[in-house]
Amino acid sequence: MKYPLLRISYWAGAIVDGVAALAMIFPALGKKMFGLTNFNPGPDYSFAMGMSASLMLGWTALLIWADRDPLARKGILLLTVFPVIFGIVIAEIIVVASGLIAVGQMIPLWIMQVSLSILFIFSYWRSK
Repeated sequence: MKYPLLRISYWAGAIVDGVAALAMIFPALGKKMFGLTNFNPGPDYSFAMGMSASLMLGWTALLIWADRDPLARKGILLLTVFPVIFGIVIAEIIVVASGLIAVGQMIPLWIMQVSLSILFIFSYWRSK
């Protein structure tokens, strides 16, 4: 397999994004993932998550598309780290600060996001 690290990066990102999209589409799944107890989403939540899930599914497809020509499309990995992962982490910090989600619930997610970011940056750098 040519460019295995790039391809692993693309597929790892696509899988994580796909799972995130499912949590957006199915609020009960998101509720379990984040340990929310007092969570009753209304139409405004459904609207926002519907838009977000569409973007997340689009990014999933983008990463799979990048895998078709790994070296030429490696820049997508840097775009995935910043602004995408970075922006999501900022939103997560804000929600923890608001008290809606406990910091303990977010730590595994932050570890995964940092790990993916390191993988993506390293894969990009190694492919030069």
